Amino acid sequence: MTQQTIPAATPHTAALDAAIELLDGREVAVLTGAGLSTDSGIPDYRGEGAPVRNPMTFSQYLSDVEYRKRYWAGSHLGWKRFAGSAPNAGHLALAELENGGVINGVITQNVDGLHLRAGSQRVVDLHGSMDRVTCLQCSQMYARADIAARLTAANPWLERGDDLALNPDGDVQIESYDDFVVPDCSVCGGVLKPDVVFFGEFVPLERFSEATALVQRAEALVIAGSSLVVNSGIRLLEKATRRKVPVIIINRGITKGDSRAAVKIEAGTSETLAAFVERLVH
Repeated sequence: MTQQTIPAATPHTAALDAAIELLDGREVAVLTGAGLSTDSGIPDYRGEGAPVRNPMTFSQYLSDVEYRKRYWAGSHLGWKRFAGSAPNAGHLALAELENGGVINGVITQNVDGLHLRAGSQRVVDLHGSMDRVTCLQCSQMYARADIAARLTAANPWLERGDDLALNPDGDVQIESYDDFVVPDCSVCGGVLKPDVVFFGEFVPLERFSEATALVQRAEALVIAGSSLVVNSGIRLLEKATRRKVPVIIINRGITKGDSRAAVKIEAGTSETLAAFVERLVH
Protein backbone atom coordinates (compact mmCIF):
# COMPACT_ATOMS: atom_id res chain seq x y z
CA MET A 1 0.00 0.00 0.00
CA THR A 2 1.45 3.38 -1.01
CA GLN A 3 1.81 5.79 1.88
CA GLN A 4 0.15 9.17 1.52
CA THR A 5 1.54 12.07 3.55
CA ILE A 6 0.15 15.50 4.36
CA PRO A 7 2.96 18.05 3.91
CA ALA A 8 2.96 20.56 6.76
CA ALA A 9 2.74 23.63 4.50
CA THR A 10 0.07 22.40 2.06
CA PRO A 11 -3.63 21.57 2.32
CA HIS A 12 -4.15 18.07 3.70
CA THR A 13 -7.38 17.10 1.93
CA ALA A 14 -5.87 14.22 -0.07
CA ALA A 15 -4.36 12.34 2.86
CA LEU A 16 -7.35 13.07 5.09
CA ASP A 17 -9.63 11.67 2.38
CA ALA A 18 -7.40 8.59 2.10
CA ALA A 19 -7.56 8.04 5.86
CA ILE A 20 -11.35 8.42 5.95
CA GLU A 21 -11.71 5.95 3.08
CA LEU A 22 -9.62 3.37 4.95
CA LEU A 23 -11.43 3.86 8.26
CA ASP A 24 -15.03 4.10 7.06
CA GLY A 25 -16.99 0.99 8.01
CA ARG A 26 -14.11 -0.58 9.94
CA GLU A 27 -13.75 -1.18 13.68
CA VAL A 28 -10.87 1.07 14.73
CA ALA A 29 -8.43 0.90 17.65
CA VAL A 30 -6.66 4.09 18.76
CA LEU A 31 -3.26 4.58 20.40
CA THR A 32 -2.48 8.06 21.74
CA GLY A 33 0.72 9.72 22.94
CA ALA A 34 1.95 12.95 24.47
CA GLY A 35 1.30 14.97 21.30
CA LEU A 36 -2.45 14.62 21.88
CA SER A 37 -2.26 16.54 25.19
CA THR A 38 -0.17 19.52 24.06
CA ASP A 39 -3.35 21.46 23.26
CA SER A 40 -4.28 21.01 26.94
CA GLY A 41 -1.08 22.78 28.01
CA ILE A 42 0.92 19.63 28.83
CA PRO A 43 4.31 19.68 27.06
CA ASP A 44 5.43 16.93 24.70
CA TYR A 45 8.44 14.70 25.36
CA ARG A 46 10.11 14.93 21.99
CA GLY A 47 8.39 17.59 19.94
CA GLU A 48 9.93 20.85 18.89
CA GLY A 49 10.91 22.86 21.97
CA ALA A 50 10.51 19.88 24.32
CA PRO A 51 12.63 20.20 27.49
CA VAL A 52 15.71 18.05 27.95
CA ARG A 53 14.73 15.31 30.38
CA ASN A 54 16.65 13.12 32.79
CA PRO A 55 13.83 10.92 34.12
CA MET A 56 14.18 9.05 37.39
CA THR A 57 14.37 5.29 37.01
CA PHE A 58 12.40 2.81 39.08
CA SER A 59 15.58 1.41 40.62
CA GLN A 60 16.64 4.90 41.75
CA TYR A 61 13.23 5.54 43.28
CA LEU A 62 13.43 2.31 45.27
CA SER A 63 17.07 2.64 46.29
CA ASP A 64 17.17 5.86 48.33
CA VAL A 65 14.77 8.12 50.21
CA GLU A 66 16.62 11.12 48.73
CA TYR A 67 15.42 10.12 45.28
CA ARG A 68 11.89 9.77 46.61
CA LYS A 69 12.11 13.23 48.19
CA ARG A 70 13.17 14.71 44.87
CA TYR A 71 10.45 12.88 42.99
CA TRP A 72 7.57 13.69 45.33
CA ALA A 73 8.56 17.35 45.74
CA GLY A 74 8.53 17.93 41.98
CA SER A 75 5.55 15.68 41.36
CA HIS A 76 3.42 17.41 44.00
CA LEU A 77 3.84 20.85 42.44
CA GLY A 78 3.32 19.51 38.94
CA TRP A 79 0.27 17.48 39.95
CA LYS A 80 -1.76 20.51 40.93
CA ARG A 81 -1.31 22.01 37.47
CA PHE A 82 -1.58 18.64 35.73
CA ALA A 83 -4.92 18.03 37.48
CA GLY A 84 -6.12 21.48 36.40
CA SER A 85 -5.65 20.72 32.68
CA ALA A 86 -8.81 20.27 30.64
CA PRO A 87 -9.49 17.82 27.81
CA ASN A 88 -8.97 19.38 24.39
CA ALA A 89 -10.80 18.94 21.09
CA GLY A 90 -8.80 15.79 20.30
CA HIS A 91 -9.84 14.07 23.53
CA LEU A 92 -13.46 15.11 22.98
CA ALA A 93 -13.38 13.87 19.39
CA LEU A 94 -12.18 10.43 20.46
CA ALA A 95 -14.99 10.20 23.02
CA GLU A 96 -17.47 11.07 20.28
CA LEU A 97 -15.93 8.52 17.90
CA GLU A 98 -16.32 5.84 20.57
CA ASN A 99 -19.89 6.88 21.32
CA GLY A 100 -20.62 6.76 17.58
CA GLY A 101 -19.35 3.19 17.29
CA VAL A 102 -16.33 4.06 15.15
CA ILE A 103 -13.59 3.12 17.65
CA ASN A 104 -13.53 0.25 20.13
CA GLY A 105 -11.65 2.20 22.83
CA VAL A 106 -8.50 4.19 23.45
CA ILE A 107 -5.07 2.90 24.42
CA THR A 108 -2.99 5.76 25.78
CA GLN A 109 0.67 6.20 26.68
CA ASN A 110 -0.33 9.35 28.60
CA VAL A 111 -0.77 9.45 32.37
CA ASP A 112 -2.92 12.61 32.54
CA GLY A 113 -6.37 11.01 32.78
CA LEU A 114 -7.80 13.37 30.16
CA HIS A 115 -9.46 10.66 28.05
CA LEU A 116 -11.74 9.63 30.90
CA ARG A 117 -12.50 13.23 31.76
CA ALA A 118 -13.44 13.83 28.11
CA GLY A 119 -16.02 11.04 28.24
CA SER A 120 -14.20 8.04 26.73
CA GLN A 121 -15.61 4.84 28.23
CA ARG A 122 -12.98 2.19 27.45
CA VAL A 123 -9.50 3.53 28.17
CA VAL A 124 -6.38 1.41 28.64
CA ASP A 125 -3.86 3.50 30.61
CA LEU A 126 -0.83 1.69 29.21
CA HIS A 127 1.61 3.55 31.47
CA GLY A 128 -0.77 4.08 34.38
CA SER A 129 -2.39 7.27 35.65
CA MET A 130 -1.14 10.06 37.89
CA ASP A 131 -4.46 10.27 39.73
CA ARG A 132 -3.79 7.02 41.62
CA VAL A 133 -1.11 6.15 44.19
CA THR A 134 -0.23 2.63 45.31
CA CYS A 135 1.74 1.12 48.19
CA LEU A 136 4.59 -1.05 46.93
CA GLN A 137 4.37 -3.22 50.05
CA CYS A 138 0.68 -3.95 50.72
CA SER A 139 -0.84 -2.74 47.39
CA GLN A 140 -3.25 -0.33 49.10
CA MET A 141 -4.52 2.15 46.50
CA TYR A 142 -5.10 5.86 47.22
CA ALA A 143 -6.66 8.73 45.30
CA ARG A 144 -3.91 11.16 44.34
CA ALA A 145 -5.96 14.06 45.67
CA ASP A 146 -5.85 12.52 49.17
CA ILE A 147 -2.07 12.11 49.03
CA ALA A 148 -1.76 15.66 47.70
CA ALA A 149 -3.64 16.97 50.74
CA ARG A 150 -1.23 15.11 53.03
CA LEU A 151 1.76 16.51 51.12
CA THR A 152 0.49 20.09 51.36
CA ALA A 153 -0.09 19.77 55.10
CA ALA A 154 3.39 18.30 55.70
CA ASN A 155 5.26 20.63 53.31
CA PRO A 156 3.55 24.06 53.27
CA TRP A 157 6.83 25.74 52.26
CA LEU A 158 6.69 23.99 48.89
CA GLU A 159 3.75 26.05 47.62
CA ARG A 160 6.03 28.89 46.55
CA GLY A 161 7.20 26.80 43.57
CA ASP A 162 3.95 27.12 41.64
CA ASP A 163 5.59 29.07 38.78
CA LEU A 164 8.12 26.35 37.83
CA ALA A 165 7.92 24.82 34.33
CA LEU A 166 5.72 21.74 34.01
CA ASN A 167 7.26 18.58 32.55
CA PRO A 168 5.36 16.01 30.41
CA ASP A 169 5.02 13.53 33.28
CA GLY A 170 3.32 16.12 35.46
CA ASP A 171 6.30 17.10 37.60
CA VAL A 172 8.60 20.12 37.90
CA GLN A 173 12.32 20.47 38.60
CA ILE A 174 12.98 21.25 42.27
CA GLU A 175 16.36 22.62 43.34
CA SER A 176 16.03 22.10 47.10
CA TYR A 177 14.11 19.23 48.68
CA ASP A 178 16.18 18.29 51.75
CA ASP A 179 13.39 19.23 54.16
CA PHE A 180 10.67 17.51 52.18
CA VAL A 181 8.54 15.01 54.10
CA VAL A 182 7.83 11.93 51.99
CA PRO A 183 4.39 10.34 52.51
CA ASP A 184 4.15 6.68 53.47
CA CYS A 185 1.35 4.14 53.46
CA SER A 186 -1.13 4.83 56.27
CA VAL A 187 -1.97 1.10 56.37
CA CYS A 188 1.48 -0.54 56.60
CA GLY A 189 4.04 2.30 56.52
CA GLY A 190 5.33 1.11 53.14
CA VAL A 191 6.72 3.12 50.20
CA LEU A 192 4.12 4.90 48.11
CA LYS A 193 4.44 5.41 44.35
CA PRO A 194 2.14 7.01 41.78
CA ASP A 195 0.45 4.30 39.75
CA VAL A 196 2.57 5.02 36.67
CA VAL A 197 5.26 3.06 34.85
CA PHE A 198 8.69 4.52 35.63
CA PHE A 199 11.65 4.22 33.29
CA GLY A 200 13.10 0.77 33.90
CA GLU A 201 9.70 -0.74 34.73
CA PHE A 202 7.66 -3.03 32.51
CA VAL A 203 4.08 -2.30 31.50
CA PRO A 204 1.93 -4.68 33.62
CA LEU A 205 1.11 -7.80 31.62
CA GLU A 206 -2.64 -7.59 32.17
CA ARG A 207 -2.69 -3.98 30.96
CA PHE A 208 -0.70 -4.78 27.80
CA SER A 209 -2.96 -7.79 27.19
CA GLU A 210 -6.02 -5.52 27.32
CA ALA A 211 -4.42 -3.14 24.83
CA THR A 212 -3.45 -6.04 22.59
CA ALA A 213 -7.03 -7.33 22.62
CA LEU A 214 -8.32 -3.99 21.27
CA VAL A 215 -5.72 -3.98 18.47
CA GLN A 216 -6.26 -7.65 17.59
CA ARG A 217 -10.01 -7.15 17.28
CA ALA A 218 -9.74 -3.97 15.21
CA GLU A 219 -9.77 -3.66 11.44
CA ALA A 220 -7.63 -0.50 11.48
CA LEU A 221 -5.31 1.30 13.91
CA VAL A 222 -5.03 5.07 14.39
CA ILE A 223 -1.93 6.37 16.20
CA ALA A 224 -2.36 9.97 17.34
CA GLY A 225 0.37 12.17 18.82
CA SER A 226 3.01 9.49 19.45
CA SER A 227 6.54 9.40 18.04
CA LEU A 228 6.52 5.64 18.80
CA VAL A 229 9.91 5.78 20.51
CA VAL A 230 8.61 3.85 23.53
CA ASN A 231 8.68 0.10 23.04
CA SER A 232 5.07 -0.52 24.08
CA GLY A 233 3.76 1.59 21.19
CA ILE A 234 5.93 -0.13 18.59
CA ARG A 235 4.82 -3.54 19.81
CA LEU A 236 1.16 -2.61 19.28
CA LEU A 237 1.95 -1.20 15.83
CA GLU A 238 3.65 -4.48 14.94
CA LYS A 239 0.61 -6.48 16.03
CA ALA A 240 -1.51 -4.44 13.60
CA THR A 241 0.91 -4.63 10.69
CA ARG A 242 1.34 -8.40 11.07
CA ARG A 243 -2.39 -8.71 10.52
CA LYS A 244 -2.08 -6.37 7.52
CA VAL A 245 -4.68 -3.93 8.85
CA PRO A 246 -4.23 -0.30 7.75
CA VAL A 247 -2.40 2.02 10.14
CA ILE A 248 -3.06 5.79 10.17
CA ILE A 249 -0.48 7.97 11.95
CA ILE A 250 -1.33 11.55 12.98
CA ASN A 251 1.72 13.41 14.27
CA ARG A 252 3.72 16.57 13.72
CA GLY A 253 7.20 15.29 12.90
CA ILE A 254 8.80 11.94 12.17
CA THR A 255 7.74 8.79 14.01
CA LYS A 256 9.36 5.35 14.13
CA GLY A 257 6.28 3.91 12.46
CA ASP A 258 6.07 6.18 9.40
CA SER A 259 7.40 3.56 6.97
CA ARG A 260 4.67 1.14 8.02
CA ALA A 261 1.74 3.57 7.88
CA ALA A 262 -0.80 3.41 5.11
CA VAL A 263 -1.40 7.14 5.67
CA LYS A 264 0.73 9.63 7.60
CA ILE A 265 -1.05 12.86 8.47
CA GLU A 266 1.51 15.54 9.34
CA ALA A 267 -0.87 17.78 11.28
CA GLY A 268 -2.27 18.50 14.72
CA THR A 269 -4.24 15.77 16.42
CA SER A 270 -7.10 18.02 17.60
CA GLU A 271 -8.14 19.28 14.18
CA THR A 272 -7.58 15.94 12.47
CA LEU A 273 -9.61 13.91 14.97
CA ALA A 274 -12.36 16.54 14.85
CA ALA A 275 -12.41 16.03 11.06
CA PHE A 276 -12.72 12.27 11.63
CA VAL A 277 -15.85 12.91 13.72
CA GLU A 278 -17.35 15.08 11.02
CA ARG A 279 -16.72 12.49 8.32
CA LEU A 280 -17.17 9.17 10.15
CA VAL A 281 -19.94 9.66 12.73
CA HIS A 282 -23.12 9.37 10.69
